[in-house]
Amino acid sequence: MEQLLEKIESYKKEIEGFKAADVKAVEEFRIKYLGTKGVVKNIMGEMKNVPTDKKKEFGQVLNDFKLFTEDKYESLKSNAGNGHQAKASGIDLTLPGDEMPLGSRHPITLMRNRIVSIFERLGFAVAEGPEIEDDWHNFTALNLHEHHPARDMQDTFYVQQNPDWLLRTHTSNVQIREMEKGVLPIRGIYPGRVYRNETVSARSHCFFHQVEGLYIDENVSFADLKQTLYFFVKEMYGKDVKVRFRPSYFPFTEPSAEMDVTCFICGGTGCNICKKTGWVEILGCGMVHPNVLTNCNIDPGKYSGFAFGMGIERPAMLKYGINDIRLFSENDVRFLKQFTSTI
Repeated sequence: MEQLLEKIESYKKEIEGFKAADVKAVEEFRIKYLGTKGVVKNIMGEMKNVPTDKKKEFGQVLNDFKLFTEDKYESLKSNAGNGHQAKASGIDLTLPGDEMPLGSRHPITLMRNRIVSIFERLGFAVAEGPEIEDDWHNFTALNLHEHHPARDMQDTFYVQQNPDWLLRTHTSNVQIREMEKGVLPIRGIYPGRVYRNETVSARSHCFFHQVEGLYIDENVSFADLKQTLYFFVKEMYGKDVKVRFRPSYFPFTEPSAEMDVTCFICGGTGCNICKKTGWVEILGCGMVHPNVLTNCNIDPGKYSGFAFGMGIERPAMLKYGINDIRLFSENDVRFLKQFTSTI
């Protein structure tokens, strides 16, 4: 048995030092060591001469030797195969690889992440909801009953098979779904895509993106709303940006307001984006209407709250100096490549 062990060790050194320059040499290795009359088969045949009490021990040695030889063969085959293929195709494997162009994130994604990150620092949690929604969550629960005139403010895409279902016109449906859970207080931010049947132009599109926020707790006031939005604007556009609130109307908030900032495209002198006013509306806001709280089984006598909503496209246009909203959805690589360095 000692002689067999010495013979195996000798073969191992021989195998370990074997080099194959081509596929033919690899095949010669296989025949010599792993063939039907090869070294491994011959060594295996010596098991009959091993004492019975040593068979288990020697069997393990033989198995290790076989695996060692097979691993060497696979390594030789792989290296010789790569070299053969490279030589046949004329590829010089020593040359440096081709430079791969960097990808980029879409400006809408960049702006969404930026907006969400600012509100997350204030403790707002992110939640999302369905884009195909029922009438209750998109309209009725938000204080827009069936014949409410405010429904005309939003040209809606309805599902033909079931008119009770539609493409959501805002992400307020997520606000309703979060309030229906009944877990108070609520401090959430809700980004997503929305749809409205509008004429596509430099300023509007039939689909766009929104971020809405909601805060429900005891003793929440309009002053809390204003300070939250002041913080957001200063973080987003810088400390020197000018802000103004204008009274407005939304059926789901009372009182309601719209917030404008100075136009960064024209510097306040007037352009097609700001309609020559020097101001751009970036969001609507207000105190959550008591009827909305009641619809979601929240006691308006104990709880109050504020909500706000903004499109993502318009802040992105202001932030990056983009003058046509259609550029966001045309997939023009020349446009998208400009944002490579902003990842």
